[in-house]
Amino acid sequence: MTTSKFRLFLLLGLAGALLLVLVVVSPMLLISVPSFISDGGGTSTDCTDDVQVEGVSDSAASDIPADYLELYKKYGKEIGVQWNILAAVGKRETDHGRSNLPGVKSGTNYAGAAGPMQFLISTWGGKARVSMSSEFNGYASDGDGDGVGDVYNPADAILGAAKMLKRNGAPENVRRALFTYNRAWWYVDQVVEIAKKYAESGDVRVPPQASEECDDPLVAAAPSEVVAKILQFALAQRGKPYLWGGTGPDAFDCSGVIYAAYRAAGLTIPRTTFEQWPFGVKVAGGDEQPGDLVFFNAGPGTGPDRPGHVGLVVSKGKMLEARCRLCGPIKVTSYQARGNRVGFTRPLQNPDVLDQLKRLQNATL
Repeated sequence: MTTSKFRLFLLLGLAGALLLVLVVVSPMLLISVPSFISDGGGTSTDCTDDVQVEGVSDSAASDIPADYLELYKKYGKEIGVQWNILAAVGKRETDHGRSNLPGVKSGTNYAGAAGPMQFLISTWGGKARVSMSSEFNGYASDGDGDGVGDVYNPADAILGAAKMLKRNGAPENVRRALFTYNRAWWYVDQVVEIAKKYAESGDVRVPPQASEECDDPLVAAAPSEVVAKILQFALAQRGKPYLWGGTGPDAFDCSGVIYAAYRAAGLTIPRTTFEQWPFGVKVAGGDEQPGDLVFFNAGPGTGPDRPGHVGLVVSKGKMLEARCRLCGPIKVTSYQARGNRVGFTRPLQNPDVLDQLKRLQNATL
């Protein structure tokens, strides 16, 4: 054996021995790395809870000003996004308002962004301070209740940022929401790493039901075989895009995915939200069950007696919905926090559907 080959052999042997020592002596080095499941995954096997409340790490407590930390946690909970993601955005953008760069406390930076959360003025409402009594198109928000959405006010800016992240996919799809906030994947990676350090668990939690791992328990808990088939089809559409008027197979609107799910179970119900609302038997809030529909006063031409948005109840407090083109893909979300909820219906109790169920039952005998 030549000297060079002997040296190579010796180095390979030493590397193998070192790896063996790591595995035998310190197995926790291989299993204790905190995980972040992007695009809607989750590490929890509990398929009933919302986003788990993250404790504040020592790193967060020492780095985030107390007033900012309170705002991140308050509006994270109120809007339904991870507080540590909000805080990580604030850190990455302006060091929680402590930066003295242009645009943080006044004016704008070179890109036209302003305030502690660095909103583009065009996305805030067209100007830095927006009267909340006026009509505007943007994320201007009034966190401190003074009637003005001030992009330089931390309470207003953090509330606006929470709304923006929520609209674009959080808490289920954090990475997508962050990419919309600042269209660069390196930015997304940096914010996620900061968020992990801020959480006591060293992770970024997403709703467990955002994970496909929770589909089987939801289907198994269905009150009937028919409802199980409805849920199975509906949940399989998660991740597909919203398309107004869409009934699949590649994209759906809110009522279209429900219409298709019922058809997958051999049942025909009305196609549109406006038709689905009077079709089902009304169900009192709290009595809803999987397979029922939940309606919202949302969208053009809608009202309290004419809801324009619908979701499919998959478990208590949870629904599958195709919300809007800018709201992210079809996903499982919470309906309990929605302030414009109109009510619930049960299409399976409609006389026509009951006749269809009888025919299906007779066909299997």
